[in-house]
Amino acid sequence: MSSIMTNTSALTALQSLNSTNKALEATQSRISTGYRVSTASDNAAYWSIATTMRSDNKANSVIQDALGLGAGKVDTAYTAMNSAIDVVDQIKEKVLLAKTSSTDDRAKIQTEISSLQEQLKDSIGGASYAGSNLLKNSSTTDTKLTVMTSYNRDSSGKVTTGAIDVDLANIRLLKDGSGTAGILDQTGTGATSIVGLKVSGTGAASTATAFNDLLTGIETALKGMASGAAELGAAKSRIDMQKDFVSKLSDSIDRGVGQLVDADMNKESTRLQALQVQQQLGIQSLSIANNNTQSILSLFRG
Repeated sequence: MSSIMTNTSALTALQSLNSTNKALEATQSRISTGYRVSTASDNAAYWSIATTMRSDNKANSVIQDALGLGAGKVDTAYTAMNSAIDVVDQIKEKVLLAKTSSTDDRAKIQTEISSLQEQLKDSIGGASYAGSNLLKNSSTTDTKLTVMTSYNRDSSGKVTTGAIDVDLANIRLLKDGSGTAGILDQTGTGATSIVGLKVSGTGAASTATAFNDLLTGIETALKGMASGAAELGAAKSRIDMQKDFVSKLSDSIDRGVGQLVDADMNKESTRLQALQVQQQLGIQSLSIANNNTQSILSLFRG
């Protein structure tokens, strides 16, 4: 039946063209944004997962920054600690030499020791990173260095963070302000103030026993410094490993998000060309359907 009130062919062609246009619009959006899931309406489940994973990755970025800052502090302290050990070794050599030297020679040796002691103070005092000096600080206010290492969220949403702690009491070389003295400025039974010892002048060691006590104190200090260097080295190694892990984890999450929401540009390009052809055919089909009604006029011509 032919009707001038309802053009069934045109309606069908129009519906097909509208469907093609919608698909074409979606494809063009994917190509322009690079995402096949850019909003929750595209795929609510994938969008929700991707949003959560991106949020976690932002937290991992903060962790990377924290690890970088912690690494800088530990590296600086580790370098200064090794340098200080070398200087204390030199002081030990000078003290050992002074033990059997004459009074005049001891005075000369003391000049060298004093220079080394000032070098210790300068290098340790300068071992500061981002306002923190792990080797020279107050034991009453600075007890440990905490480096945040991970951001953990369980299935219930509970968040915890991992950390590496460095006990400053084990690596403190000099006291800054109040509190317990460091390894190099301790005095008392079994301890020698490395930065204050003398082999000549007032208060200097003068007997073999006194020199033996000095050397024993120096060995005690070197043992403590070696332990401190080992603790810093272990922390440095762990921080470096964690930095590498968090970096790889962040890349892995990015890849996972991409697999969920990124558009396959090869497929989208092929789909675009196909839809453009369908659009052209739909327009032509609609045009033909509209022209069919014109043929009815021929039935009424004489």
